[in-house]
Amino acid sequence: MRQLSFIEIPKTVENKEWGTFKDSLRAPIHNWFTYPAGFSFKAVESSIRNNCIRQGQVVYDPFMGSGTTNLVAKKLAINSYGIEAHPFVFRIARTKMNWEIDEDDIFHSLREVEKRVINRKRHFAIKNIQACLEKEFPDLILKCFENIALMDLLSIRNAVLDGNFTEDVKDIFFVGLTSILRQVSTAATGWPYIAPNKHKSTSLNKNVLHEFIRMIHKMVSDIRNTVHEANVNYPKSSHEIFNADCRKTKDLIPDLSVDHVFTSPPYLNNFDYADRTRLELYFWGEAKNWGDISENIRTRLITSATTQISRDDPKYQLLDELNKSCPKVCAFLKASISQLSEIRLTRGGKKSYDLLVGGYFNDIYQMILEVYRVLKNNSKAVFVLGDSAPYGIHIPTDDLIGEIGLGVGFSEYHVDVLRERGGKWKDNPQRHGILLRESIVTLEKA
Repeated sequence: MRQLSFIEIPKTVENKEWGTFKDSLRAPIHNWFTYPAGFSFKAVESSIRNNCIRQGQVVYDPFMGSGTTNLVAKKLAINSYGIEAHPFVFRIARTKMNWEIDEDDIFHSLREVEKRVINRKRHFAIKNIQACLEKEFPDLILKCFENIALMDLLSIRNAVLDGNFTEDVKDIFFVGLTSILRQVSTAATGWPYIAPNKHKSTSLNKNVLHEFIRMIHKMVSDIRNTVHEANVNYPKSSHEIFNADCRKTKDLIPDLSVDHVFTSPPYLNNFDYADRTRLELYFWGEAKNWGDISENIRTRLITSATTQISRDDPKYQLLDELNKSCPKVCAFLKASISQLSEIRLTRGGKKSYDLLVGGYFNDIYQMILEVYRVLKNNSKAVFVLGDSAPYGIHIPTDDLIGEIGLGVGFSEYHVDVLRERGGKWKDNPQRHGILLRESIVTLEKA
């Protein structure tokens, strides 16, 4: 595998934060849901501008997440495709993309929700609240909220689910209520981790119904302002997004139909994307335990965490097709996997990083094949991602993805380093001493 000479770009705040959600936290619609795997909408804008993507052309994100790439495309009146395997996160993205929803319908329905919740509160029997909540929610939810606040959340949830509202309105209410869950929790529920035993006093005595109503008004205002700022031709643009598998898009996206790809794949950092939405899934009743999350979500996602792995499953062995297309990559991965399989036996927990690496690059290879298929000639695919060093074995994910790109047919690739990562852990004796990086990998199709 070739040695990279990294291209150092100016270390401006804008560039360094492209792999983070910080810019999007301050942006209307983007900030409706603080997805921990998000990236900067400014990075998408810059890539579209630098690659001269225009109205009538098509942008694609195979890891759509909560919709950052597609939202930018819609605002610029550029067509888009998006794929997201996580059904809960897909619903968030679908709602954020719906700017055609009727405001009057939202506010009429909101008044109905408010009326139902107030009527329900009048009939609360304080002594029965605990029993009601214990019957409704798993223990994690009970630990994260005060009883009165959780009862209000439940009342709003039931009013939304049971109301005779349009699906568009239910989606808006779903996202609005989801977005305030961590705000009104009295536990430390900041992303990405939940610490139910750590108290957060800033959420004490928050009026849940008022917070929900405020959020819905904000969302309507965000849509109105975004439409006002958007390219006048945005209604003519087309946006097809799917709750599907980016490794299998043959029936969803035609060959040679995409002018530009911008995406951020899961990093190879043992981050369990399914588990990070556990609070929300438990609240909405879409999962009640670890098994439900595995069955309904983990099995749909590409391999990026050891929690997805069963050691007797052969699918984590490197694919023969990957070996044929990218022999240098496979040789490197096989050596790394061999080292990891030995090291894990000496470590507490014996995490299956060896199989994680194999499964991850199998999935990445299949995704890149599909990206190559749908991308037009003389176009580029841009990936924001980070490398990793499980058990101290460095896996240069950016370089490997570039080499896989060459193996499937891309003509060249280059890597721009955004920032260094992991420096704050340098004095931790439990952690490896390898300085990691976050990069932009660009694959070019001739």
